[in-house]
Amino acid sequence: MKILVTGACGYKGTVLVPKLLERGHEVVALDIMWFGNFLQPHPRLTIIEGDVRDVDAIDLSGIGAIIHLASVANDPCSDLDPKLTWEISALATMQLADKAAKAGVKQFIYASSGSVYGIKEEEQVTEDLPLFPITEYNKAKMVAERVLLSYAADMAVQIVRPATVCGYSPRMRLDVSVNMLTIQALTNHRITVFGGAQVRPNIHIEDITDVYLHLLDRPELQGIYNAGFENLSILTIAERVKAKVEAEMAVTPSNDPRSYRVNSDKLLATGFKPRRTVGNAIDELTSLYVEGVLKDEDRFHNLKWMRHRLAK
Repeated sequence: MKILVTGACGYKGTVLVPKLLERGHEVVALDIMWFGNFLQPHPRLTIIEGDVRDVDAIDLSGIGAIIHLASVANDPCSDLDPKLTWEISALATMQLADKAAKAGVKQFIYASSGSVYGIKEEEQVTEDLPLFPITEYNKAKMVAERVLLSYAADMAVQIVRPATVCGYSPRMRLDVSVNMLTIQALTNHRITVFGGAQVRPNIHIEDITDVYLHLLDRPELQGIYNAGFENLSILTIAERVKAKVEAEMAVTPSNDPRSYRVNSDKLLATGFKPRRTVGNAIDELTSLYVEGVLKDEDRFHNLKWMRHRLAK
């Protein structure tokens, strides 16, 4: 199948695209490349440096499925330019979905976010709970979800609400909880925890990319699926890092109210089985750092890099 992957050069896309190629698919990788391109050349891979907001320029000829990853990733980056966030995450998603439906694309997989639920008291945050997003990032994701569901009669619409992703990608992110705390311990031998009680659901990058493959193979599984398997407080994550890497730990107050947890029983009921854990991610990152493969670079911190770009 010919598949369009938007945001293909991002953290998840850089791991997902090689998996699609290994399965024999033809891939069109579209990315604005603000953070570079780490994809390796392949005879069935076409890499396009382009902006998902320029929907007229996106050629959907022969495309059977779209995996839509493109987004301004995470709350702080979205707050830098809320207008840009809405243009990419909501408006461009709507325009791409409309074009896909008219072009006869059969399947549309959308990477939403587990943070759309907002702050929940429920221990089991399932897909049927109401959404109360609290940031521009969350709100734009919620709107995009609702727009996409309106096209369910035209193509198979599958929405994934991922947990916080952890683990290694050639296009690394060191600004997400597990990765951030691990690199702090490795580079500074000191972990700083702000607050610590906030809960984050977690999923290994190999597992979340396998979720997209799982759904791609099963277009009949339409609707919304949570994808997160370890609901851990930030302090618990820090303690797990500290158990693997020798480091001091400092806990300071925080005014960050964001606390997310998810229940993924619906996804598990489809036969999907996660194969990796937060502990695996910490071990992998530590080994790769020691080997010199993983380095702490500015472009692996989205907020720092976007501030740099906006300043220019």
